[in-house]
Formats: sequence, structure tokens, C-alpha cells
Amino acid sequence: MREGKPQRAVDRCVECGSVNIIYDYNIGEAFCGDCGLVIHEQMVDKGPEWRAFTQEEREARSRAGFPTSFAMHDKGLSTTISRLDHDALGKELPLETRAQMWRLRKWQIRSRTHSSADRNLSQAMAELDRLCDKTHMPSSIKERAAMIYRKALEKGLVRGRSIAAIVAASLYAACRVTKTPRALREITAASLISLKDIARCYRLLLRELDIQMPVADPAIHVAKISENAGVSGKTHAMAIEVLEEARRRHLIAGKDPVGLAAAALYIACLQNNEKKTQRDIAEAACVTEVTVRNRFKSLKRQLGLELPD
Repeated sequence: MREGKPQRAVDRCVECGSVNIIYDYNIGEAFCGDCGLVIHEQMVDKGPEWRAFTQEEREARSRAGFPTSFAMHDKGLSTTISRLDHDALGKELPLETRAQMWRLRKWQIRSRTHSSADRNLSQAMAELDRLCDKTHMPSSIKERAAMIYRKALEKGLVRGRSIAAIVAASLYAACRVTKTPRALREITAASLISLKDIARCYRLLLRELDIQMPVADPAIHVAKISENAGVSGKTHAMAIEVLEEARRRHLIAGKDPVGLAAAALYIACLQNNEKKTQRDIAEAACVTEVTVRNRFKSLKRQLGLELPD
């Protein structure tokens, strides 16, 4: 090979003239597939870090740079000029160059939020990031909430309303759509807006965006309440069985799923002789003792359970 010619340009064996050249990046060698002559011994794999086994998977995984995200106000497509006044070698930039970079950085920031919609999204996505961090939301829920907020912004639902309230309502709607066990009280506790305002904005999103919410399943809340209350896995399984029996008898329609899950877990604690009071279960579920007591009495009577009052 001539000096400076890329290694992958080798298309013929210098020994036998074969074009069957095999590149093995695991051992860093390129050798002839016919005579076995090693052509290169130190090769560097400059390809992607991922593997793809089909053409569709390759096209889905191929990318350049940071992947786009709806949870960023510019979807992660804009560039950022660093505030460091040093070059790649660590040397300090001249005064004239620093002044030029300062002007470029200023106009870069202005261009990223040049319209009112961009400024609105910038503030909203920062609030969404704070809410998701405080409530420990996964990235998939964060992306879904960002999409709901963007649709609300396009329809003009944010105008005249609090950005933080619409963001919190979008996050709660994303939890409901994906069946993630998060109560409105938890999101309200992390937000700076009252529960009444968030609930009003949530109903507005459902009505104007035509979001179809799935039927609430009380069973998805049992795991979280069990973890907070510190009950055993056997009691957890028994609570799921109680809810399944209540579903077969059509007893859960129109009831608060969190309250039903808490009552079923309290029934399971009594059946398994696990000492947990109604207050313990209510605090773990973030509901009142009255809710647990009423749902407990209702399930006990309708299921015909022999339990102490």
C-alpha cells in the first residue's frame, strides 16, 4: 500500500491476488480468506458501537450526534458554544477572538429562543425536567408529557394559563395514559401549583386534545403501596387476588383505584396476620383513613369475607 492510503482500501491479496479479504475487528487483523495471509495486524474499528442484524434495525439505530428529544425545547438539534476561553490545546484565546466568541455566543442564545413559542417551551421543558427529577419519572414518561404539552401549545391552550400548571397536568396525563402508578397528589407535592389548578388544566387537556384514557386498574398501585408500607410479597399477591375477585364481580367501577388498592392490601394484611393499621396503609397510599375504611367495609360486605371490623 502507498503511504496515506486507508486500510479499508485494500481490495486484493498481495500474495495470491484474491479479492476475498476478511476484516476481523475483534483481533484487529485483515487477512486473505483464500491463502490466509495477514495483510494488517493493527486495525481500528471506526464503525458504530451498536450492532444491527437487519436493515430495518440498522436504519433505526443509525444516527449522528445526540438523539433528538421532545423533552428539550429545541429537540436537541441546536448547537452550544462553550464559555471556555481556551482552544483545543488548552491555550488561552487572544482578546480579539474572545470578544468574537462572546458575540457569537450571545447571538446563539438569542437565536435559540427567538420567538415567544420557543421561550415558552424553554421555560416549560425546564419545569418538566424539575418535576420528573423530583418524582423520579422515567425518560419515556417525560417524553410523553413533553409531546402532550407541545400539542397543547399548538392549540393555544397555554395562553392565559400558568405554564407550570399545564406542565404538571401534562405529566399526570402521561402517567395515566401509560398506566404509571403516580397519584395527582404526588405531582402536586412536587409542583408549585395547587391541586385544584392542576386538576382543572388536566380536564382541559382531556377535553381539547381528545385524549382517550384507559380504564384505571387498581392492581398497578398495589406494588407501590406495598413497598411504602413494607408488607411481604405474599400479602402483595393476596391483595392482587382480592382485586381480581372484585373485578370479576364488577365491584371496582366508579371507585378510586388508589383507595381500592389500599383497601385490598389492608384485607390481605388481615388475612395473612400481618400487623398493619389502616393509618399505615393510608399513609403509604397517600389517601385518608376514611377512604381506606369505607373501601374496606364495601369490599368485605360485597365479597362476603370473614374479617374483623
